[in-house]
Amino acid sequence: MSHAVTIYHNPRCSKSRETLGLLKEKGVEPEVVLYLDTPPDAAALTSLLKMLGMVSARELMRKKEDLYQTLNLADDTLSEAALIQAMVDNPKLIERPIVVSHGKARIGRPPEQVLDIL
Repeated sequence: MSHAVTIYHNPRCSKSRETLGLLKEKGVEPEVVLYLDTPPDAAALTSLLKMLGMVSARELMRKKEDLYQTLNLADDTLSEAALIQAMVDNPKLIERPIVVSHGKARIGRPPEQVLDIL
């Protein structure tokens, strides 16, 4: 495929590995971003939220992570900027994997969900 496909990937996550495998099975060689090593900045996260059609940064957060509780991120008084900054500072909070293609993004849970943007 000639268009660029990017996957925000965590090789330790089974869903992330399954999604990457599915892309390769479909003949797609995506750009792999190891987001725990090179976290997206606030602008990139804001862009991802728009491409995912999410209204709040909280939708992109792994709410079952201990860090979510520790940082009190369920607090409704936190601003979107504060939530995004929490993900920049703690990329472990970002739901995974995220696949970006054609200006759209999908979370690979289940992995097949990413196929509609290829």
